[in-house]
Amino acid sequence: MDLITRYNQERWEALAQANVPYSRPILDLTPASARELVDPAHVMGEVGGRRVLCLTASGGQQSAAFGLLGAQVSVLDFSATQLQRDRATAAHYGLAVETVQGDMRDLSHFADATFDIVWHAHSIGFIPDIEPVFNEVARVLRPGGLYHLAYHNPYSHGLGGWDGKGYPMWRPYIEGSEVDSPDMNWDIENPDGSITRVEGPHEFRHTLSALVNGLTRRGFIILGLWEETSQDLQAQPDTWEHFKLVAAPYHSMWMLYRPDIFAAARPA
Repeated sequence: MDLITRYNQERWEALAQANVPYSRPILDLTPASARELVDPAHVMGEVGGRRVLCLTASGGQQSAAFGLLGAQVSVLDFSATQLQRDRATAAHYGLAVETVQGDMRDLSHFADATFDIVWHAHSIGFIPDIEPVFNEVARVLRPGGLYHLAYHNPYSHGLGGWDGKGYPMWRPYIEGSEVDSPDMNWDIENPDGSITRVEGPHEFRHTLSALVNGLTRRGFIILGLWEETSQDLQAQPDTWEHFKLVAAPYHSMWMLYRPDIFAAARPA
């Protein structure tokens, strides 16, 4: 494990122990709400009996949702705390979930063509090079399988804070560049309304061309792209809802893995 990954692992352990929202188990899921959690766009169809890898999607959320939908679920993440929450949540629902502690760039625990679906949570921005991840996802996914990828919108990643007129764009648009900030802390709201400040991980900007071309040249066909935005025209400046109104922070894509089509289209 390299120094950046080790540092980010330590930061995520601290964030999980401070109960960052992504690490909070969901204990009241139904089959309907489970599907809405992992597939609000209604792309993936029935998953009963299918093998699903929740990639960096630990914390007792997506793994439980897929389990309730009848899938055979594996979870890979580098956070021991979050993986423990997957196991506890699985026990709560009476589900069987495999948990593996590891790096998203190394899926050697799994054999080739193991999974029907890889559901990749928002995490690819925490590594500087996306190529090893896409190589491994292509290896463990069966031809005809589905890949869900969530990531930071590269055009809004790294925007400055509210300056009285807008959110200034000034950082270089360079693939793999670190998104630095004068304040690396994440503010986590506690149940009593108080705030816990925890130092966050290193983050890296990935350009749209690097993401799309890295996926398509491996045989992934993009089925759709969705943006997280706000429709609140009354949102106050310098709030999260206002930021989302001005600049969608997150994207997600569903893709179909068809390496045969890519091979056929490759120049001789």
